[in-house]
Amino acid sequence: MQRPVGNDFFGWIAYLLDSYGSLFLQGAGYTMLIAISGTVLGFLLGLLVAIVRTIPVNKKDNIFKKILLKTVGFILNVYIEVFRGTPMIVQAMVIYYGSAMVGINMDTLFAAIFIISINTGAYMAEIIRGGIISVDKGQKEGAHAIGMTHWQSMVHVVLPQAVRNIMPSIGNEFVVNIKDSSVLNVIAVSELFFVGKSAAGTYLRYFEVFAIIAAIYFVLTFTTTRLLRLLEKKMDGGKHYTIYGSQSASDASIKVEQGEAVPHD
Repeated sequence: MQRPVGNDFFGWIAYLLDSYGSLFLQGAGYTMLIAISGTVLGFLLGLLVAIVRTIPVNKKDNIFKKILLKTVGFILNVYIEVFRGTPMIVQAMVIYYGSAMVGINMDTLFAAIFIISINTGAYMAEIIRGGIISVDKGQKEGAHAIGMTHWQSMVHVVLPQAVRNIMPSIGNEFVVNIKDSSVLNVIAVSELFFVGKSAAGTYLRYFEVFAIIAAIYFVLTFTTTRLLRLLEKKMDGGKHYTIYGSQSASDASIKVEQGEAVPHD
């Protein structure tokens, strides 16, 4: 395609898409890979941290358990405060170049996923802890009353409800990761922003290039947001369902339609 002459905005947009379209798509693919991997791994890390931080310390526990829990809790608090209190761009520089100084040469893609994961884990830990606290304490106490351990009560009773409560926050963190992955260009990760910066530098057409990049980011985040809302609706279940069993008759059932209970014969 012939290079545009002058300041023809749409001509440059068409030319840049023709010349760099495949690279923009590749950069968008790297961005989504980093965001998805970082969010999933960060969620798992945050889940583990939140469960550990909610382990109760009882007066009957031996001194070693109390010291261990307090020590681990202190370390986890430091981790959360440090990674929530410093910019990701600074964390990327410190982790990537700091590891190189001690002889650990990380691949840029691995480093990107690692940085996003531990950063997300710090936020997820507080999000999940808030979700756990939001679940009625009576349910956890009931689980313990029938002999469940802290871990069993979390997995089977508390977490399924907590995760549903925090789904909007998890989705928001995922969208944030799609956008914040752009800061990883400082360690030469070939994500969308890095590709755009390279294209802009080649032709000195920054406005046109970053208009394209902004549009791609918007498509990615808008699509992701809509898919996450569908997932939330799916987790809500249908409006029509049947509750089986009652205190008076085990074979009784109640059909629920849009919030109205209709007894069955």
